[in-house]
Amino acid sequence: MASGSWMSLETSFPDRSHGFDGSTALELTGTDRVGLLSEVFAVLADLQCDVVDAKVWTHNGRIASLISVKDCNSGSPINDSQQIDRIKSRLRNILRGDNDIRSAKTSVSLAITHTERRLHQMMFADSDYGRKPVLQCREDSPVVTVQNWAEKGYSVVNVQCKDRAKLLFDVVCTLTDMQYVVFHATINTVEDKAYMEFYVRHTDGTPISCEAERQRVVQCLRAAVERRASDGVRLELCTSDRQGLLANVTRTFRENGLNVTRAEISTTNDIARNVFYVTDAIGNVADPKIIETVREKIGLGELKVKELPLIYHEREEAAVGVGGAVLSLGSLLRKNLYNLGLLIKSYS
Repeated sequence: MASGSWMSLETSFPDRSHGFDGSTALELTGTDRVGLLSEVFAVLADLQCDVVDAKVWTHNGRIASLISVKDCNSGSPINDSQQIDRIKSRLRNILRGDNDIRSAKTSVSLAITHTERRLHQMMFADSDYGRKPVLQCREDSPVVTVQNWAEKGYSVVNVQCKDRAKLLFDVVCTLTDMQYVVFHATINTVEDKAYMEFYVRHTDGTPISCEAERQRVVQCLRAAVERRASDGVRLELCTSDRQGLLANVTRTFRENGLNVTRAEISTTNDIARNVFYVTDAIGNVADPKIIETVREKIGLGELKVKELPLIYHEREEAAVGVGGAVLSLGSLLRKNLYNLGLLIKSYS
């Protein structure tokens, strides 16, 4: 599949998982490269767009981003068609790069978007799962197997990987996007390892039918696990929000050879609370001396570092993760899967 870029714009009302006022939502996908995020934020600042919320994922050399912006002068959503066209044109040129020739798509709606759900859909549609990994396989790469249980008419999907927050959500979202229904499941954790077994069928009641489909399921579930498990040093920025802040911060990353592999941007009461995961230019662990240089330029009291090679080392109590002892599919897990299915459908 040829590499490409894709973009849409929509006006959205508050996200249930956030709480910011109405804004204009930008959806971006394209080929990742060092400094790309810096260029995106610089263009938005130049066009008088205030970034109030954003999430960025990268995987297998691709980037997907959801960015919510307002007009920095009025504080209102950007509804002017000419301004939207200018934003689209400038960002499209950045996302295309040297080889991205796929035409951009545009939509305008008043939809409510669940950002993490949407990021999975964007990367799935971009076929990131079928692209060559940027880095060599690690010892902790997820192991996925698929077998058919002919007597019962199920396909049995096994996923083994490091446990982390929102792991179950990510896997079930992907199975749902692929038009599979989970009928039974067994979930287990041993120390920091997660073991998940799902009994699935297509929405029409049939199991997985051929080797090509089996391989596609394996690829897609590996991608679902890896997208959120970002490599890199976690940098946390907390400071007063101001115009051009993100452009300046990400430019400093770029000028010092740091690549942003994942980012979470939020603004509350004029306070910017941003998280960046950074590596060196080729995806290896960043030099601590460079990290300190960047901190000194941005502000030691504003930019703090926490060494987390992978995001799954975080244990957020409120996150949808896999934890506890063995959970055979009884009434409790069946209810949880049913509720998760309703959540997923409500954001489809």
